[in-house]
Amino acid sequence: MKAYTPEPATLSHYLFFTGKGGVGKTTIASATAINLADSGNQVMLVSTDPASNLQDVFNTTLTNKPKEIIGVPGLFAANFDPVTAAGEYRESVVGPYRGVLPEAAIKNIEEQLSGSCTVEIAAFNEFANFLTAPEVAQRFDYIIFDTAPTGHALRMLQLPAAWNNYLSENERGASCLGQLAGLNDKKAMYEKAVLTLSDGALTTLMLVTRPQKASLLEAARASQELAAIGMKKQQLIINGTLQEPSDHASQAIFEQQQKDLNQMPADLRGLTRSEVPLRAYNVTGFNKLRSVLKAEQPSLLAYPVIKNNYPDLDVVVADLVRTNKKIIFTMGKGGVGKTTVAVQIAQKLVAQHKTVHLATTDPANHLDFFNTADPAITISHIDEQQVLKDYQAEVLTKAQQTMRSEDVDYVAEDLRSPCTQEIAVFRAFANVVAQNDSDVVVIDTAPTGHTLLLLDSTQSYAQEVERTAGEVPRSIVELLPRLQDPKQTEIVMVTLPETTPVYESMRLADDLQRAKIAHTWWVVNQSMLATNTTHPCLQARAQNEVKWIEKVKKRANDHFAVERWQPDFEQVLLTI
Repeated sequence: MKAYTPEPATLSHYLFFTGKGGVGKTTIASATAINLADSGNQVMLVSTDPASNLQDVFNTTLTNKPKEIIGVPGLFAANFDPVTAAGEYRESVVGPYRGVLPEAAIKNIEEQLSGSCTVEIAAFNEFANFLTAPEVAQRFDYIIFDTAPTGHALRMLQLPAAWNNYLSENERGASCLGQLAGLNDKKAMYEKAVLTLSDGALTTLMLVTRPQKASLLEAARASQELAAIGMKKQQLIINGTLQEPSDHASQAIFEQQQKDLNQMPADLRGLTRSEVPLRAYNVTGFNKLRSVLKAEQPSLLAYPVIKNNYPDLDVVVADLVRTNKKIIFTMGKGGVGKTTVAVQIAQKLVAQHKTVHLATTDPANHLDFFNTADPAITISHIDEQQVLKDYQAEVLTKAQQTMRSEDVDYVAEDLRSPCTQEIAVFRAFANVVAQNDSDVVVIDTAPTGHTLLLLDSTQSYAQEVERTAGEVPRSIVELLPRLQDPKQTEIVMVTLPETTPVYESMRLADDLQRAKIAHTWWVVNQSMLATNTTHPCLQARAQNEVKWIEKVKKRANDHFAVERWQPDFEQVLLTI
């Protein structure tokens, strides 16, 4: 596989770097921007990723306006603050209703618009505005977006066509109950953004992935879904391939990477592919950004093997048993190993004479690999697509029985928003948690704090306003108090010892706190430090982990554990 080098002949005016959290989008996008600027081009680098560390990479304070990067002639950068943008967006929606609706109703609308879904819409508004501005297009040779249109953001990118069709027929715009409220004045901008995104002569999608199964599957999903909305010009960049293994740990990593690359999803095989080898250093500062894409690398320093004295998952499980928790969620961003940790917790609880029901909503359903004849463990899988269809059909049926046709259109638009799937899945969670056949329910892929806020506000809002998007099922009404009871429920936050996963998990923890959901324990998963590797590159990586483990330790108030790196999910199941 050839090394990745930005080649103007293969690049378009707009470049979108995307992929799972923590795959190195910001690093590769920044290195590309510097490379092109060093070649004499005028380059604009824009981050719309809430987890972006672009300011750290350049050691420069950035705003949502282009700022020249001193030290790299021709390079400008901007870092959209999606939280600030979300606040402005939220006020644009709520403002017209102040003094019209009761104060309690206003508060609940604000709650609906306070979560991650609104942040993503606001970020989309920011980048769409930048994408369609003619003065920006004319000023720069290359405009690079460090963004992550996966998960909800993918749905955001797919919705403009639906918005356009809907707004053409409905002068009142989207329902104020949904996350898509207040978009009427954005129609022309979205139309232009969709045309630009789908024009292969203008836009290239740069799919960044790690050489790991979960990351490759996510890249394949992004490739498929974005191709479906017209973004068909794509390149695949495989970041972090290990070279020349020299000890047990590095050999295991090398073999795992090669196995996963050989089993790459078919959708990725037809793309132009290149790689960036695993680097031993944190890529910050101009010198390292300039060298990360070069064949010649600086000599590695000799690092001593650091002894891992951090607690492991046994400490977490002992506390779960001691406090007699009934509902346990593993929560975190994609790719951090929630399923692995959920399975390990279930196994360790059974060893402590508990019966466990283990459930997942992960579309990959890795629990299929976990075949157990142990009667103390039962397993179920919630099919997100099916529960979404069932929920949409149920709400529409009820709406059609009691509402006028134009109000049913409101509901139909709300049901196309990404948050609808969260609520539908959460209802299925309610049924799983309500079962009484096991001592403990362990759920992989927990509802976000944002989902809980939505459900809570929907219940309150229904009391204030007669028209609502649908009644809240009794199972959810009864479940929320249980989830907010720290004597019954524990959220185990799973992260990786890296920049993006740690910051993303902290944001999720803030969401949970706002939703009044107890979360005590954190697990730093897939730690290289815990392997005691002697491979020079991996030793350097292990040194870099310490900073992030200590940050988690402080945030968790010492309620944390560190789990060593494992080759893949199937291998974990063989070792527990």
